[in-house]
Amino acid sequence: MRYGLLAVVLIGAATLGGCDGVLDPKGPVALAERQILFNALGIMLAIVIPVILATLGFAFWFRASNERARYRPDFTYSGRLELLVWSIPAMTVLLVGGVAWIGAHDLDPGKPISSTVKPVNVQVVSLDWKWLFIYPDEGIASVNKLVVPVGTPVSFELTSSSVMNSFFVPQLGSQIYTMSGMATRLHLQADHLGTYPGISAMFSGDGFPDMRFTVDAVTDGGFAQWVRQVRETGSVLDKQAYADLVKPSKAVAPFTYRGVAPDLFGSIVNAGMGTQDSSLTVCSTSQRAER
Repeated sequence: MRYGLLAVVLIGAATLGGCDGVLDPKGPVALAERQILFNALGIMLAIVIPVILATLGFAFWFRASNERARYRPDFTYSGRLELLVWSIPAMTVLLVGGVAWIGAHDLDPGKPISSTVKPVNVQVVSLDWKWLFIYPDEGIASVNKLVVPVGTPVSFELTSSSVMNSFFVPQLGSQIYTMSGMATRLHLQADHLGTYPGISAMFSGDGFPDMRFTVDAVTDGGFAQWVRQVRETGSVLDKQAYADLVKPSKAVAPFTYRGVAPDLFGSIVNAGMGTQDSSLTVCSTSQRAER
């Protein structure tokens, strides 16, 4: 009895531990993903619970003391039983697979979120061991801190400066990989004001445990004010600043850049493809205009 109670407590603690994550969505994508999780769980429980009850029922009925149970040692085959036994898992696979297939298309990371509000563009670079967020339209950047306006879609373009990594904000949804020399797409949205944890969901070395960031969902006015404050403080993220930033470092406190070198994100992607020198060549505005 004591061990049974302990098991219940541990299971309850594990369940409640996810309340601040995927089970507590704060955006439309995470909300839809939670619904898929619940649908799949319901389908599987609809099969698992009857099987458990049937197993207990069979064990009780065919107990040694039950003289009414028929003993059939020569029984080998029943078409009806075979149909029942194989139809249940087949139905489960079809239902769960159908839910996952439909959800995978509806929640395609590259599919823009339908909205009348213009999305905010954010370029994400996973570094060792920190996250760089570039706002190309605002001309600013931040490290380990992402600020977005609530109720506004956010269009992410993601890459990695070194090893493969994984970008994940559990309460907003859709974990996605970042890879050197490639740019992946992701669309998310925060529907509620607040601060949400973001993590690296893939081991990437010694500094992995501290490779975290925060997502601040603020009002439109709060976002505009934050942009103005960033533009007034800090340094410019140019070639030399990026060369310093890309060096491995652990537990980096959030900070910002008031300016960003033109086409920095594209240069990082090209450097990963080997089309540019690994020291990173940053194009100037005049060079981009000539091209």
